[in-house]
Amino acid sequence: MTPVHAPTEEAATEAAVMRKVGLRLVPFLILCYFIAYIDRVNAGFAALTMNKDVGLSQAMFGIGGGLFFVAYVLFEVPSNLAMERFGARIWIARIMVTWGLVGIGMAFVTGPYTFYLGRFLLGAAEAGFFPGVILYLTYWFPKAYRARIVATFMVAIPLSSFLGSPLSAALLQMDGVAGLRGWQWLFIMEAIPAVLLGLAALILLPSRPSEAAWLSPTEQAWLTARIAADRGAASPVADHLPLWKVLSNTYVWALALIYSGSSATSNALSLWMPQILKSFGLSNLETGFLNMIPFGIASVFMIVWGLRADRSGERVWSTALPLALTSTCLLATTLTSSLAVTLLLLTLVLVGNYAIKGPFWALATEWLSAGTAGAGIAGINTLSHLGTGGATWLLGVIKDQTGSFPLALLPLVALTAAGSAMVLALGRAARRRTGGAVPVVAD
Repeated sequence: MTPVHAPTEEAATEAAVMRKVGLRLVPFLILCYFIAYIDRVNAGFAALTMNKDVGLSQAMFGIGGGLFFVAYVLFEVPSNLAMERFGARIWIARIMVTWGLVGIGMAFVTGPYTFYLGRFLLGAAEAGFFPGVILYLTYWFPKAYRARIVATFMVAIPLSSFLGSPLSAALLQMDGVAGLRGWQWLFIMEAIPAVLLGLAALILLPSRPSEAAWLSPTEQAWLTARIAADRGAASPVADHLPLWKVLSNTYVWALALIYSGSSATSNALSLWMPQILKSFGLSNLETGFLNMIPFGIASVFMIVWGLRADRSGERVWSTALPLALTSTCLLATTLTSSLAVTLLLLTLVLVGNYAIKGPFWALATEWLSAGTAGAGIAGINTLSHLGTGGATWLLGVIKDQTGSFPLALLPLVALTAAGSAMVLALGRAARRRTGGAVPVVAD
């Protein structure tokens, strides 16, 4: 009897290494990003009572939200370059401890200016964490795994709102405990885990495969060689070029535009959706539980879409179609005043918005060489946050001027529609000019 095709030794090693790396690193990184995102957007729930207590208008709240991204933009690329110098373990730990301490400090804002300062410092503290982790994952996962791994890691974003919404609503009920307001307890209790996880990162995160004691020497050698082979076979968008040249290139800006719509939608809705739902006359607890639904559904679909993108190997349409869904459903919210329909549309918005995360970053990392991956990933993420900060600020201004949350979402409609068109244009250019590789930064 002819034996069934047995896995080769190479395949067995690959399966064992990927299983070990996935189980050792990804759950911890998801937990870290989960806490990071809770600390980034918990001001959205705090605002349900904080805004009145400290005298914040919707426009002022929007300014604070935008200042987070001003600091993020200023410090993100330097932070990612510092990570390459000092190592992932030390730098990720530094970032987490710093943002945890600033997050605790948010409990003591007393008015618009201290709120602005707190949000700016939080953005400066967190800058570099996300692109740093994306860069870190390229040290451990071959490109064939990256869309699903990035999607799995980034599921922390919708999960932070799915699980954080009822938690934040519950913490608001601690009003008066030890003389503190509920929103103050919210900031304190949700920031402490960042400090603890930052200290844990010093123990749990090896900087490179060669430092992983839980991989055998054979497994370390295999993974190091596989990552090196992927880099050698890639069609890089940048190859050991100066930072200014990476950041000033037209194609890098195009990639940033594609991602800016998704980034702006993620952050704006995470920050503003509790207030959007509360505007229908809901209680804080009702708002918390309803806010879970869109993010929970988006969490599941995000993983499914990332797996599909890896299995098909297709990145362009996997990014463009979800962005188009996001834009269309955002626009449709202007046509209804029903809570049920609005909740359905926002669910579809977030399903599309989070679905692009894995395929987009897999695409971007395939176009970056080892020498410029740190600057390139951070550059795309940084430039995209220019749109994010502007959209967050505009949402507050438009809401103050018109009294309408759906109208305030229109900047997000424009950004996501432009991103969908741009990724299709880059895809056509790739097929026409280079047969699939897009030379983003030319010598």
